[in-house]
Amino acid sequence: MTSIDQHPKTVDDVRRPGRWIALAVLVLAVLLVAVDATVLGLATPFLSEDLAPTGNQLLWIGDVYSFVIAGLLVSMGSLGDRIGRKKLLLIGAVAFGAVSVLNAYATTPEMMIVARALLGVAGATLMPSTLALIRNLFHDPRERSLAIGIWGAMASAGAAVGPVVGGFLLEHFWWGSVFLINLPVMAVLVVVGVKLIPESKNPAPGPWDMLSVGLSLVGMIGVVYAIKETASHGLSWGPAVAAAVGVLGITWFVRRQLRLPAPLLDMRLFQHRGFSGAVLADLLTILGLSGLVFFLSQFLQLVQGRGPLEAGLAELPAAVGAVTAGLLAGFAARRFSVRSVVAGGLGAVGLALGTVTLLDQHTGYPLLGSMLLIVGVGAGFSFTVTADVILSSVPTEQAGSASAVSETAYELGAALGIALLGSIVTGVYRGFPTPAGIPADVESAAHESLGGAVEAATALPAAQAAPLVSAAQEAFVEGMRSAAGVGSAVLIAAAVAAWFLLRGQKLEDGIEHP
Repeated sequence: MTSIDQHPKTVDDVRRPGRWIALAVLVLAVLLVAVDATVLGLATPFLSEDLAPTGNQLLWIGDVYSFVIAGLLVSMGSLGDRIGRKKLLLIGAVAFGAVSVLNAYATTPEMMIVARALLGVAGATLMPSTLALIRNLFHDPRERSLAIGIWGAMASAGAAVGPVVGGFLLEHFWWGSVFLINLPVMAVLVVVGVKLIPESKNPAPGPWDMLSVGLSLVGMIGVVYAIKETASHGLSWGPAVAAAVGVLGITWFVRRQLRLPAPLLDMRLFQHRGFSGAVLADLLTILGLSGLVFFLSQFLQLVQGRGPLEAGLAELPAAVGAVTAGLLAGFAARRFSVRSVVAGGLGAVGLALGTVTLLDQHTGYPLLGSMLLIVGVGAGFSFTVTADVILSSVPTEQAGSASAVSETAYELGAALGIALLGSIVTGVYRGFPTPAGIPADVESAAHESLGGAVEAATALPAAQAAPLVSAAQEAFVEGMRSAAGVGSAVLIAAAVAAWFLLRGQKLEDGIEHP
């Protein structure tokens, strides 16, 4: 099978200048998604005060985006291969901007959860398209490594820009403004992208199988929902049924892909050890990180008393480390080895998360900042190299599907991380003893979430409010320490697995020819 993309035949063709301008436009889409994901953590205390969600609703607001996007990424990556990756990217950007408005003006927790789910549908169209288009724009593997490094660096920059810009907005406007910052980015992406991004797709993709789309969505959401509910509330019939439906859906999906002449996802890709190892490394890394990141903003604001902007700036070292490491990752993997860079990055993140188990309410910033810097460097090396391995393991015409697998691992890891590690934090937190004499309604609100405790305490006399808030903060920190310990263990295990699975894996050096 050949791609409709015109592959370059000479070094001069490979280095035409337009590809870097196109890359600059593509990373705007990455910024769009990354900024949206990170500002939510900062906005959580304000959102909790305004919408008054329960602890469970707050977790859903945090992770339903990842649930939906994980369920749809494979389908959307395959759709981009069929209808055109540029077309899907632009449609997704418009939809992402429009649904951001719905998020900004949500008036109830239920409406916010629905709006976040719709944002996941739109987001699922963006990420596979950007990576797949990079695969088609850059045929020199060394340049592609740099382009993927820039792609990853911009995702990290978005993670940094989100808290800083979000913090500024939260100090001057209402919490919904953090979603409206998506609109100007979306506008630039669409206007410039229409002119500069070249279209690419699989020339003979076969039909888009709707049954496979449904099986992928049902299977992924069923399994993730079951894990989340079991972690939060223990074993019961509801999660058990969801798990059974999810496993059945995924099994049926896999069997159907193996039979279809033009599958949504070619399952034979997983026979490539490097591909499978890179996907597993992505999933476990994000699982270990995401739950911690979701609660770190609350720790900085509600426990240590920092303002939103100060909390955003405090998280910058992680982004600085990730940007720097992402740009150097391709060189490092060729100079040393793929497995040493990936496993070393994962191990560094795991050890850094281990230091979170030492945190308390009064921990100084030098330890926090150093931990975040190491986390950023480790994640930057690991993510960039694994994305390069995944993309270079498949034919060009399957770039969308391969990118979708990479992104599915990322989003599924984020959903599971928030569900499992978030549930550890919530479970430990809810058991804290309240001081004597606290009214029942205040006590109930305080046990729902730390934001709820801080808000409920404002109705109490100072002599009662201070002990209540202090007890809630102590319980929250204890929960975060427990979750960080689990995350650290997961990442160290991922480092060991990557060392074995990526044995002998190398990044490409030669320029691709048709």
